Order: sequence, then C-alpha cells, then structure tokens
Amino acid sequence: MQFVKPPLTLEQQADLLLQRGMTGSRAVMIDRLAVVNYYRLSGYWHTFRNLPDHAFQKNTTFDKIWDRYAFDRRLRLLVMDGIERVEIAVRAGLAYQHAHANPNPFAYADDPSVLAGLRSDDRNRFLATLADELAGSKETFAEHFRNIYGDKHAYMPVWMSTEIMTFGHVLTLYRGSSQPIKRAVAAPFKVHDTVLGSWLLTLNTIRNICAHHGRLWNRSLGVRPQIPNAKNDPRWHDPVPVTNDRMFGILTILRHCLQCIAPQSGWPSRFDALLNDYPYIPRGSMGFPNNWRECPIWTPTPTQNGGDDAK
Repeated sequence: MQFVKPPLTLEQQADLLLQRGMTGSRAVMIDRLAVVNYYRLSGYWHTFRNLPDHAFQKNTTFDKIWDRYAFDRRLRLLVMDGIERVEIAVRAGLAYQHAHANPNPFAYADDPSVLAGLRSDDRNRFLATLADELAGSKETFAEHFRNIYGDKHAYMPVWMSTEIMTFGHVLTLYRGSSQPIKRAVAAPFKVHDTVLGSWLLTLNTIRNICAHHGRLWNRSLGVRPQIPNAKNDPRWHDPVPVTNDRMFGILTILRHCLQCIAPQSGWPSRFDALLNDYPYIPRGSMGFPNNWRECPIWTPTPTQNGGDDAK
C-alpha cells in the first residue's frame, strides 16, 4: 500500500487531538507540538486511546500527557547519570586489570590470547575500530600519543585506549577478557562476572535509548539483564521479586551498583525526588510492584540523603 497522507500543520495536529477527545488549551498544544514532534508525544498518549477509532478515553488531558513526557525526560537524565558511573568504573577496572596482568601495555592488541573470549573476526573489528578512534580522536592525550609515538604504534597502552572506547567497545573488551580479569572487574559490584556482563549489555542498550531521547518509563525491555539467583543474593527475590523486563529491574540494578561504587552520589535521593514530583505517574507501567519499597536493595542507607554530588 502506498502512503498518501499529507503532513499536518501544527494547528491541524492540535485540532485532531481535540476532535478525538483530548482536552486542553489549543494554544498550549500548538506551542508544545512546535518543539516536541507529534509522533514523539504519541508514545505517551497511546495507552489513553480507544481502538479502533483512536478516540481518547474520558478525562484525557494534554497536560497529563505532557507531564508523562516531562517525567520521562527527567528519568532518562537520572538513568544516564547512573549508567555513566557504572561505565566509568568498569573502564577503570578493565584498564587496571589488563595493565597489571601483562607487562606489555599493548598486549590486548599484540597477543590474541589476551582477548581469547572474542572470535577472530570480532577481535579484528574491535582493533580496527580502536585504531580509527585513535587516528581521529581530538583528546589531548590521544593527540600527544599520536605525535610522539604514532610512527611506531597504531594503538595506545590499554589504560589510554579504554578512555576513547565507546560503551559498546568497553563491553567487547570485557567479554573478550580472561576469567580472572572479569572476576576482578565484577568484584566491586558484588555479582558474578556473568551477571555483570549481562548488566553491561542491557545498560548499553538503555544508554543508546537515552542518547536518542527514546521513551523509557513504560518500555518493555528486549535485552533483559540477569537477576542474581536467590542462593547468591536473596535480596533480589524476597520479599520483592525483582523482574528484568521493565524499568524497575534496570533502576534496581543501578541502585545496587551505585551502593557498591558510589554510595556518596545521592542518586537514590534524586530518584525519590523525581517520584515525589510526579506522584500520579503510574509506577506499575515501569514494573514497580506496590511493595517495592520493601526490597532490601532499596532500603535507605546513611549516605542516601546527601553526598558530595547530591544535586
């Protein structure tokens, strides 16, 4: 079927919403549709529509839709902050462990056995991309290395290379590393290295969603993280089972990680403030059970209220 629908003006978009039963100021709708695309907002009013006529349910207001959009925007910023801390800690751990596991600072590039967990073609792509990153990096340390050592080395020492890697490359480095290195990197997070690997994969996916300003709050996850088993850590199961298909699982993972590596961050307090600012946002859509506060991972700690970067 050929697509033949014409584009609508901002005024026509607002009129269409009003005709379908959404209530609110037409002028406000036009102003906000000018800065947030109609189809971006449609993800937030989808659950308010009746099928097949697409009419809105009774009492569906534009302000209510906008509040969900605003909540989701702040949620993305908070999630990105948490992911950044985890990513930086993993980078530091990988750099340190690789640097001290081999006297050759270029071993990750020179010796295939150092990244034995990668297939040959994956390792080749990884190294080719790193070489490209070094060649194009504007970081001062990378430019200095190119100018001084570039005639002899296509790669930087591992403790420098980790700082120009994307999160996806950090994940690749982790996957390819030896078991002792992965265990050492996972140790500060107090989980098995396999669990941490699954978390990094999911967090990388979530980070990409956030980077493209995608909707988080009621998203069903395609890439799902492992939940520690009850024998190793019962806090994930009793009295509140932590599921891995919605944002509750992701936020709980971030809460746990930050308790381990950045207890001073004040991140939990900022999350509480977000929930308090939007008490009417359905938390069930994020996978939060009614008794989620009983989850031991969400129990307040002495450093939760405050911290050196709480704001």
